[in-house]
Amino acid sequence: MASTDSRPVDAESKRSAGHAKRDDAGDLAGLEAGLDALDARTSARLPLAQVLRRKALPPTIAVVLVLALWQLAFALHIKEPYQLPSPLMVWDALAEEWYKGTILSIIWQSVSRGAMGFAVALVLGTLLGLLVAQVKSVRAAIGPILSGLQSLPSVAWVPAAIIWFGLTDATIYAVVLLGAVPSIANGLVAGVDRIQPLHLRAGHVIGATGIHGVRHVLLPGALPGYIAGLKQGWAFSWRSLMAAELIATSPELGAGLGQLLETGRAYQDMPLVLGAILLILLVGIGIELLIFAPLERRVLRQRGLLATAH
Repeated sequence: MASTDSRPVDAESKRSAGHAKRDDAGDLAGLEAGLDALDARTSARLPLAQVLRRKALPPTIAVVLVLALWQLAFALHIKEPYQLPSPLMVWDALAEEWYKGTILSIIWQSVSRGAMGFAVALVLGTLLGLLVAQVKSVRAAIGPILSGLQSLPSVAWVPAAIIWFGLTDATIYAVVLLGAVPSIANGLVAGVDRIQPLHLRAGHVIGATGIHGVRHVLLPGALPGYIAGLKQGWAFSWRSLMAAELIATSPELGAGLGQLLETGRAYQDMPLVLGAILLILLVGIGIELLIFAPLERRVLRQRGLLATAH
């Protein structure tokens, strides 16, 4: 009897096991389908018209509103016209500089200085950041100093740089480096600190040590934080450059946007002052949108951290 009773039980067990396997296979297939759908959603690209509507329309509306409020303040005579000129007066001041044939050379002078100073700061900041991130004694010694330097206003370095180097290009580049290097170094340190220890151990296992470890493990792993540090480093270098050009004025230094701003102040030419401020703002925004924003989006998208919505 015992043997005849066990057969249905065994058959039932087999049927239950078969159903369980099919259920598991169905769950696994559903999970894979969900992951595929998630990947497809992440990699989807928006149409160009929709991208322009979402990205370009809001700032365009904001600019129009600012210009409208500016014009309204001018029409209501909140300030005298020589203190608060209209947008058209500022446009005329910039047009006059354009007709003189000087505006492009002025912009190029500042942009070339900023690019060269930032390139040197990139090398120095990266090396310093790797040193601070990897050597505990160095981090303990100069880590707080880097954070303090990052919070120090760039204009504070201008008088010291003038005393050290005189009214030369070395003064301007010194101020740019002192403003940008701490931000780049701190960004890289923050990125290295966020690398998973498992990735570091895996790099050691496969022989990625020394310069190979830096190239194939540390820098790729720290890339999001590093890019953020580069963006902040450029912002600091651009502000430092403007502060240096504004204060360290000399015929030998040539004319940059900072000198243009100082010229407007010296002649009490408020349209020129506001025009110079507008050019400084536009160049800074342009560099951000053309270089750093696409680079950051590409890095985040490659790591699956930037999903494109339908």
